[in-house]
Amino acid sequence: MAYQEDGSMSRIGNKPVSIPAGVKVAVDKSVVSVQGPKGTLQFEMRPEISVKLDEGGKNVIVSRVNDERQPKALHGLTRALINNMVTGVTTGYEKKLEIVGVGYVATLKGDSLSMRVGFANEIVKKVPKDLKVTVPDQTHIVIQGCDKQLVGQFAASCVAPASRSRTRARVCATRASLSSSSRARPRRNSRI
Repeated sequence: MAYQEDGSMSRIGNKPVSIPAGVKVAVDKSVVSVQGPKGTLQFEMRPEISVKLDEGGKNVIVSRVNDERQPKALHGLTRALINNMVTGVTTGYEKKLEIVGVGYVATLKGDSLSMRVGFANEIVKKVPKDLKVTVPDQTHIVIQGCDKQLVGQFAASCVAPASRSRTRARVCATRASLSSSSRARPRRNSRI
C-alpha cells in the first residue's frame, strides 16, 4: 500500500498510470487528452484533483488538493478513468451479447441495430459513431470501441429490452398458473 506525504492512504489513486509506447497524454488546464492507435479520448477533471506527467513522461500522476471527503472520493476515480482511457486507445473494449429466445433476431441496417425480442414492434438502436457494432449471426451482437463507458452503456441499452420481455413472459406464465390452481381449490367462506 502506498502512502501520501500526509500519511493518508489511497490504494488506487496513488498508483501511477504507465503510458505505453505509441500513446500520447496531454494535460491542458482541467482537460486530460489521451491519443493512441485506436482513437482519441478526453476527460475533464474536477478542480479538487490535479493530474501531471512525471519527469520522464512515462507515467501519469494523480493527486488531490486536500484530505476532505469529496477530493478523497474523486482521487481513485480519476486515476481509474485515466487508466481506462489509456487501455481503450491501445487495446480497446469489447462486449459480446447473445440473444436467447424463440424467434428473437438481431440485424444491422446501416448505422442502426434492429432487434426483435418478443415485442410487437422492432426495437431500433442508433449506433454511436465512435462504436463498431457487428452482428455475426442472428443471435449474437459484438460491440467494440475505445471508450469503456460508451461500450458498456450501449450494451446495457441493448440488453434492457430483451430482459424486460423475458420478465414479462415469466410474469404472465406465473399468473396463468396461479389463476388456474386457485380455481381448482374450493373457496372457504370466512363468515359463520
